[in-house]
Amino acid sequence: MPSVNHARFGRIGIWSSALHPSDPDARAAVSAAVAELDALGYGTIWVGGSPSLDQVAPVVEATRHITVATGILSVWEHRAQAVAEQAARLQQDAAGRFVLGLGVSHDSSTPNYARPYSTMVEYLDALDAAAAPVPASGRVLAALGPKMLKLAAKRAAGAHPYLVTVEHTAEARAVLGPDALLAPELTVVLDTDIVAARAVARGMISMYLQLPNYTDNLLRLGFTEGDFADGGSDRLLAALFALGDADTVRARVEEYLDAGADHLALQVLSGDRRRHLPLTEWRALAESLELTPRS
Repeated sequence: MPSVNHARFGRIGIWSSALHPSDPDARAAVSAAVAELDALGYGTIWVGGSPSLDQVAPVVEATRHITVATGILSVWEHRAQAVAEQAARLQQDAAGRFVLGLGVSHDSSTPNYARPYSTMVEYLDALDAAAAPVPASGRVLAALGPKMLKLAAKRAAGAHPYLVTVEHTAEARAVLGPDALLAPELTVVLDTDIVAARAVARGMISMYLQLPNYTDNLLRLGFTEGDFADGGSDRLLAALFALGDADTVRARVEEYLDAGADHLALQVLSGDRRRHLPLTEWRALAESLELTPRS
């Protein structure tokens, strides 16, 4: 397993798919937002929603200290050689702050989806063999099941699981061993009205409950098909989300860290779907989690 400096990820990060906007008019707002996340003291920005490295470059340019990672880049959509070349340029621009998060995505959204594990192995081989190799310490894998988790420990810095429970985090730590990075994502709704918070959560999770990679993993964890109906049962939402005030979120964060996570990537949802950059919530969480601001 590669030597990993977990400190560069920090304890808490922010995951957001709004950080690579298709609308050029939104890019200035994104640059200002990621610069503020850097100043607030978060450890890592996870650019979510399967970005290209071209879309990640503006986040690197707008920040100075914070680690920037893809969460995740789909191995089906980008040639390994081109990714290696772009990653080398980003690493230079970021002074070592960039981490390449890789995943195999889902068969429903990927033409010619087949042999995901073997495809990931071949992709890592290609990154190793590139003219400018991406070192194992500079990449993480989106991993849910034991096989991909073991690969993440062997061929990458570690794993970045998405939509997982505290119990999965403990199991993943056991599979990864003590040294590999474990950086799960946790989705947050800062709303003390539990009915409203659940509605926001269901609006997000409904899509994921159509994807076998996630539902199969949840079934392994003891949930049933009934938990997937109508946007997810209350039991499922309680296990996968942090719903409530900042103190509630802080307690949930500690549960994941106590279960073996080195770093937690928080995805913050807002009840106002028109507002893609929840700056108010990011600021409140930074204060509640006692992050150390950067000048």
